Amino acid sequence: MSASAEPGPAGTRVRRWTAAAVVVLLVPLGLAVRLLPGLVGDLAGGVAYAAMVYALLVAILPRVRRASIACAALALVLGIELLQLTGVPTAVVGAFPPARYVLGSTFAWLDLVSAAAGVAVASGVDALAARRAAAAPTTRTRPGRG
Repeated sequence: MSASAEPGPAGTRVRRWTAAAVVVLLVPLGLAVRLLPGLVGDLAGGVAYAAMVYALLVAILPRVRRASIACAALALVLGIELLQLTGVPTAVVGAFPPARYVLGSTFAWLDLVSAAAGVAVASGVDALAARRAAAAPTTRTRPGRG
């Protein structure tokens, strides 16, 4: 599958469920890497967060092209990061503390870099998976025929 091709119904189903599984794996991974000390934990968590947003968009919109998903994921993650320059996340987190995991707490320029890296990695893995799926031989058997 090229960046411009849409997967067929079976490919869409596989892409959706694979992306959903990746989201489920990235959430605890992202929380765990935040425990790493200092800048390493912050950047690794940002990469995992951005990759999770990409995978979530793929799970919701599996027929959408990789480039469009990547642009939307990057815009969403950068928008959330830039929102931290306002008082909105602080107010929301004050009212609902778990929102900190989605909205963050403080703006950092390096988080913009980790967001771009996370989306790039996720998009690259998505492209690699699509190439492998396209290259894999398809064997279909009909019920009752072997």
